[in-house]
Amino acid sequence: MTNRSSGRIGDWRKLVGILEGIVILGLPFVTIKGQSALRFDVPSLRLHFFGITLFMDQFFIVLVASVFVVFLLIFVTLLFGRIWCGWVCPQTVLIDYTRVIDNHGKNGAFFSSISYSVVLVISAVVSANLIWYFISPYVFFERFFQWRLGQGIWELWIVLAAIIFLDYAFLRHKWCSTVCPYAKLQSVMFDEKSLVIAFDPGRKEECMNCMACVKSCPVGIDIRKGPDAACINCAACIDRCTMMMKPKKRKSLVGYFWGLPGGVTKGILRTNALLAGLLAAAAFLFLIYLVMARTTLELTVLPNSNFYPRIVNKTAVNSYILSIRNRGESDEEVYIAVEGLSNGKVIPDKFLVKKDGENKIPVYVTEGNPPVRNGIKSVEMKIESKISGTKTAQKINFIVPSGG
Repeated sequence: MTNRSSGRIGDWRKLVGILEGIVILGLPFVTIKGQSALRFDVPSLRLHFFGITLFMDQFFIVLVASVFVVFLLIFVTLLFGRIWCGWVCPQTVLIDYTRVIDNHGKNGAFFSSISYSVVLVISAVVSANLIWYFISPYVFFERFFQWRLGQGIWELWIVLAAIIFLDYAFLRHKWCSTVCPYAKLQSVMFDEKSLVIAFDPGRKEECMNCMACVKSCPVGIDIRKGPDAACINCAACIDRCTMMMKPKKRKSLVGYFWGLPGGVTKGILRTNALLAGLLAAAAFLFLIYLVMARTTLELTVLPNSNFYPRIVNKTAVNSYILSIRNRGESDEEVYIAVEGLSNGKVIPDKFLVKKDGENKIPVYVTEGNPPVRNGIKSVEMKIESKISGTKTAQKINFIVPSGG
């Protein structure tokens, strides 16, 4: 089979694949604030995302992020068709990395065994890389060299490696053309103005019937017969046709087109694409708001059932239990204040809150010479960290009894 990676577009695809491989393999090793840049920590049920830590009860943010990704994919698909499949999909990129196996049966048993060994090693690395997004690679390698990864991790690694090996040794592009659910959805989302790779029927008399485009196609389609749902938009046919037409000093008969060749190319940003883009933008803005509005300190204030409101030396005294949860990565010294009382004080007015836990603190709120007796005031309890600057507050009722 003709080398499918040769040609100008193929070279760009190689570069994109290399960059993607560097990012996916290297990202688990990047740390921000002492945590992985991107990792879901299973024991603590936390998602570390580029310096942001999301707890399990904050996963509605992940749901909003998922909605954003869905609308973004719809928008990109409406505009650029199967550009994901041909350029960015890990399945396609890894097939390019394991191309050594394409001709394994043509060069003898020794070359065949070498080819399968290469695919097996790549499968083991890729499966380990997937695990690193759940277990820090630094912890992984430390335990690996001490031979104490644990049975569960060993089993997961072996199973993932086996699945990936079977995929890239035997299925390869058959997965893309027959099974992949996203490929099927993409075909449904296309319209008459989506970017496609197609043969220009207006120039069919120039075709030399060399079959180079068919021979270079990884899924074996004949692009000259029109669009095919199995096409993964790898652009190999464009590069091969370009090479074949070069001696004639003519451009390729196969190329990228907005819709079918000869169709209307105006109005690329049509109503459905704009709607998908606007929904993606709205979801993204909402996601940013949720991320910015989240706080590492959470406050819950409850009355202290062991201390009833009272008047002591003309001072009204109430007691509360402050439940402060510190979701940050370090201990926080928080300052406590109350607003809404003429001479209000909080005792104690500061407290050290341990990281990664919930701290319950009894506090006393006083008001000297309250202007009104036998009443209830709505006031606000506030806490603020001087280290991180995090602030939060809650409305509470302050009771002024009649006695004293």
